[in-house]
Amino acid sequence: MRMRQSIASFEQDFVEEQRQDEARRDALRREAAKRSRERARMREQQRSTLRFVALTAALLGTAVLVTVLMFQALLWVMG
Repeated sequence: MRMRQSIASFEQDFVEEQRQDEARRDALRREAAKRSRERARMREQQRSTLRFVALTAALLGTAVLVTVLMFQALLWVMG
């Protein structure tokens, strides 16, 4: 009788440990997915910032170039 109880107890402990392992694996999987989404969000934010800086630089460069050419043309016409 004692042997049956210990086997039943062992099986019950084994099943409980399996449940805990599965819960741990699920938690680790969710955490890994969360970190992956966060990294993707950070990469997208960095790309957006880079695109904004490039656009701003292009607009400023264009404005400076047009201003310089406009004044050179004005000097050529008047001069």
